[in-house]
Amino acid sequence: MSKLLILGAGGHGKVIAETALATGQWEQIAFLDDRKELEEVAGIPIVGKLNSYTSFREEFQHIFVAIGNNKLRLEWIERLSKAGFIIPVIIHPFSFVSKTSNIDEGTVVMAGAVINANTNIGRGCIINTSASIDHDCTLEDGVHISPGVHIGGTVNIGKCTWVCIGSSVANNTTIGKNVIIAAGAAVTKNIPDNVMFAGVPAVFKKRME
Repeated sequence: MSKLLILGAGGHGKVIAETALATGQWEQIAFLDDRKELEEVAGIPIVGKLNSYTSFREEFQHIFVAIGNNKLRLEWIERLSKAGFIIPVIIHPFSFVSKTSNIDEGTVVMAGAVINANTNIGRGCIINTSASIDHDCTLEDGVHISPGVHIGGTVNIGKCTWVCIGSSVANNTTIGKNVIIAAGAAVTKNIPDNVMFAGVPAVFKKRME
């Protein structure tokens, strides 16, 4: 048993904390957050600001980044890794993760999620509540799969892409990096980098910077 420090005490941070508690791996959990008015969230103390992480290196061996912004989350993971923290994978006990899948550090798998055979998930990803990812998929670093998303088999999703709530992606499809797939969209064809797609079937909406 050990202690876990979580960066970010917003809504996502609350769910990360509850997921971590459900695993039974940590005897104590605390937050770092920059909001001055907060002293605790959901009964878990806020012990410092985000940039105070170095002062907790001896007390907390494990640290997790609960920041929704994909790029910022990866930046923090890199910074904390260099500082010598262990960045775990957190998997809710009420999810299913195939033994033949691979999940990199800093990724969370929320309650009800399913990850099937031979799927590779990168660093700092979010596999959110009741999402499903079928066989032989590859998700690069910083991907967010929102609640209720369904990903077919042999799908590739690029770095820092956000697949929004309730959307679906057909088998044998490639989605580029820094893409937003809008809520409820149905992706049926390959999508390039740096765009937003929406609708059923999903179509181009705008370029992303």
